[in-house]
Amino acid sequence: MSEECDIVVVGGGSGGCAMAGRLAEAGVSVVLLEAGKSDRDYRLKIPALTSSVVQNTDFDWKYVAEPDPSIGGRADVWPGGKRLGGGSSINGMMYVRGHRWDYDRWAELGARGWTYEDVLPFFRRMETFRGGDSRWRGSTGPISVSHGRVHYPIVDDWIRAAESCGVPRTSDHNGENPGEGTDYAQVTQRNGLRSSSTAYLKLPGVGKHLQVQLESQVRRILIEDGRAVGVEFDREGRTTRIRARAGVVLAAGSLNTPRLLMLSGIGPGAHLQEFGIDVIRDSSGVGANLQEHVGTHLVNQVNTPTINSDARGLALAVQMANFAFRRRGVLTTSVGHAQAFLRTRERAPVPNVQISFTAFAFDLDKDGKLVLRRDPSVSTVVCIARPQSRGTLTLRSKDPLAPPRIQHELLGIEDDLDQLVEGLERARQIMDTPSMRSYVTSEVRPGTTSTGDALRDFARVAAIPLYHPVGTCKMGIDPGAVVDPSLALHGIKGLWISDASVMPTLPIGNTNATSIMIGDKGASHVLAALQA
Repeated sequence: MSEECDIVVVGGGSGGCAMAGRLAEAGVSVVLLEAGKSDRDYRLKIPALTSSVVQNTDFDWKYVAEPDPSIGGRADVWPGGKRLGGGSSINGMMYVRGHRWDYDRWAELGARGWTYEDVLPFFRRMETFRGGDSRWRGSTGPISVSHGRVHYPIVDDWIRAAESCGVPRTSDHNGENPGEGTDYAQVTQRNGLRSSSTAYLKLPGVGKHLQVQLESQVRRILIEDGRAVGVEFDREGRTTRIRARAGVVLAAGSLNTPRLLMLSGIGPGAHLQEFGIDVIRDSSGVGANLQEHVGTHLVNQVNTPTINSDARGLALAVQMANFAFRRRGVLTTSVGHAQAFLRTRERAPVPNVQISFTAFAFDLDKDGKLVLRRDPSVSTVVCIARPQSRGTLTLRSKDPLAPPRIQHELLGIEDDLDQLVEGLERARQIMDTPSMRSYVTSEVRPGTTSTGDALRDFARVAAIPLYHPVGTCKMGIDPGAVVDPSLALHGIKGLWISDASVMPTLPIGNTNATSIMIGDKGASHVLAALQA
C-alpha cells in the first residue's frame, strides 16, 4: 500500500464507498480503509439470507446499547455492517428516499444546500431504476433499484386495503411525491441479487486511483497544526500510518465516526479528559443528537401460502429452482413487500408513520434468534417516522478497539409511544378490511385482547430499534453542529464526514438510500474544496 495519497476515506460502508468511488472516478488518489472483511460471500448476495448475517459476528459488529428504561430495561443489540459495503451489505434492502419535507427541514435547521431540490440530482445520479419518470428517477447510476421479485396475492390485497382506509395509492413512492401513499416496496437489487454501495468501487476508471485495504482498524486521525494529515491504523498485527495530502474523510457510521473523532481529541472536552485524551477541539456535538427509528410488529396467521409455507420441504425445492434459473421467488425477498406512509393525526403536515407489510413472519427461539414461523403468516411493521427522543454516544474507554457506549431511550418521549400505538391501530384497521379479514385466522401479536392500556403496554415492551441510527455528528451552523453544509468539520481543516451521522434529523423511511446519497453528494463538496 502507498504511504501517501490525496484522500484517505475511513469506512467502506454506504457513504464511504460512494465517496471513495466518486473521488477516484474524478482522478483523486484515494485509499479506502475498511475494518471489516470482503463482501464476497454468497450470504451477502442472496437477499433471503439477510437474517443469517445480522447478529452474526462474522458480518455484524453487534454493538450492545446500555439498558433502556423506556422499554423495561432491555439492552438491545444495534447492528453494524462488518463487511465492505457496511450496512448496505447486510440490511433489508428497502429503498426509501424519504419525504421532501425532511430535506427542506434540514435546510431550515442550517444545512443549507440540502433541500430536496438540492439532493434530488444526487438521488438520480446514484440509481438505476427502470420504468420511473426520468424527471425524478435515475437510469444510469451504480445502485440498482427495482420492485421485488417475489409475489403473493395477499400483498396486492393489502395495498388495496390500505387505499380503502384512506392512504392514497401512488405509482412510485420515490418519485414526484416521495414518502407519500401506498405501493409495492422498492429494493436495492439487481436481477434478484443484492445491490450494495460497493458498486461505486467498480465505476469506470476507479481502479486506477483507488486502493482498498480491508481488515484495517483505524485508531485515530492524525492532526497537525489544526489540519487532518492522515490516519493511524492496525492491520495484520501491526500499527502503521498513512499520510493524506489533501485530507481525511470519515465515513465509519453514526456509531463509529464520533468514537474516532473523540479518540483523536475532537469532542466534548470534559469527556475526553476523563480518559486522558488531549483535547484538540472541544466540540459538544460529537456523539450528541443520536436518533433511531423505533417500531414494533403486528403478526397475523393467515389461510393462504406465504414465505413461511414456501420455505419448507418440496415447496422450498421449487423456490430454489426458481431462484437458480429465473432469479425470482422467496430467495429474493427483502424485509418488506409493500409500504404505506400515512398520517395518524389530521393536522400532521406530512406522514408521521411508515407501515411495511411482508408475506412472512418470524418468532424468537429459546436463544432469542429469529426463526420463521411454521404456519403461513404475515407481518406489519409500524415505524415512527420522526421520533423525538435523543440519545448520546460516548467512549467506553481509551482503547481504540473498544466499542462505544450507546445511551438512548427508544420511547423516552411519551408522544413517541402515542404515535406507535396510533400506528398499530391503523395497521389493525387495514388488516380488518373485508379483503384482508378473509385471509386472517388469528392475530398472533399483540393479540386481539390487547386494546387500550394493554396495547400501550405491548408497544412499550415490544418496541425495537429499526437499525437506522443517525445524527451523532450533525450538519449545520449552530454551536452543536459538527460539520458545515459542505460536510467539512468545524474548526479542523482537511477533515470531512460522509455518513448518516451528519443527518440533522431522521427522514421518514429506511435510511440506506439517504446515506449513499450523502456520500455521492459529499464527494462533490470535497472535490470543490480540492479545486479551490
